[in-house]
Amino acid sequence: MSFLIFANDPAPVTSRRAFMSKSGLLLSGAAVALLAGQDALAAKGGKAATSDVNILNTALGAEHEAIAAYQLGAESGLLQKPVLDLAVTFQGHHKEHADLLSKTIAKLGGKPVLAKEKYIFPTDTLKTQADVLRFAAMLEKGAVSAYLGAVPLFGNRDLAKAAASILGDEAMHWAILRNALGEVPVPSAFVS
Repeated sequence: MSFLIFANDPAPVTSRRAFMSKSGLLLSGAAVALLAGQDALAAKGGKAATSDVNILNTALGAEHEAIAAYQLGAESGLLQKPVLDLAVTFQGHHKEHADLLSKTIAKLGGKPVLAKEKYIFPTDTLKTQADVLRFAAMLEKGAVSAYLGAVPLFGNRDLAKAAASILGDEAMHWAILRNALGEVPVPSAFVS
């Protein structure tokens, strides 16, 4: 059983309901994992912490790109309701990921990468709603693969768990986008 202990309160928190009542906050599992134990990691410093910050910054860069891509899709005029609402929801998830990654990088003593001024997207190939969905699905699949590759590289296992949680969200995005395209949502038993 996993639990959290709050400073000045030695009683473990063993349920989400107890956690929310003690903290007054609603944090996702990824948020808790990313922020848990960071003081200890920052104190250890060294190559592992630097490597973890680099991995987090790579993930943050990809999240910034996803936010920009969903903005492009939303502003394209090609997405109809409820697809537009779905795109905005997914963009919101990426904003939450980016915010948490930025805070974690800073807490580890690193400098979070900023979004680029301009991203180069294949706008000339985005002519229909299906084109936009296919482009978004491709980005989400890439995010799944990137997080999958990052998970075993973290020196801090709490960061690895958090990245795996974000990976799960990206995989759900990919599956839903494939479904919206009329494709099999989960094309195989393994993600690569």
